[in-house]
Amino acid sequence: MITGYPIAQVLPHKQPMILLDEFIEAGAEHAICKVNISADSAFFDSNSRTVPAYVGIEYMAQTVAAYAGAHKLAAGDSVRLGFLLGCRKYQPIVQAFAEGAELSVSASKVVMDESGLSVFDCQILQHGEVLVSAKLNVFEPEDYRVWLTE
Repeated sequence: MITGYPIAQVLPHKQPMILLDEFIEAGAEHAICKVNISADSAFFDSNSRTVPAYVGIEYMAQTVAAYAGAHKLAAGDSVRLGFLLGCRKYQPIVQAFAEGAELSVSASKVVMDESGLSVFDCQILQHGEVLVSAKLNVFEPEDYRVWLTE
């Protein structure tokens, strides 16, 4: 089990686009991160005092990135850029995440190909209740710079 990394260390992001608050753990097949919804949260709507549920796709994608980043760091490598290719079956049971909510975001590896293509089964939970579930298709190329310059 990999633990102890600050969230900014396992993500290839910079503020203000780090939407997760805490990296909890990464195992061989999963990762768990936390989000605390507050007025300081990115995409917070001050009128409704919520963050729209569709932002959950990015919470999930960043949890997958934290999984990859934690494994890279634990192996003595550096965190690399990855790409969210798509999302299937995004199923929220809420319209928005309310101010004060403490969300647990999990990503479980379904398939990981040698080419860098992977599928993760993701969930966002509050007090053990699943608020959102989805499958994310992601790609982590061996050398992401090739993809950015072509």
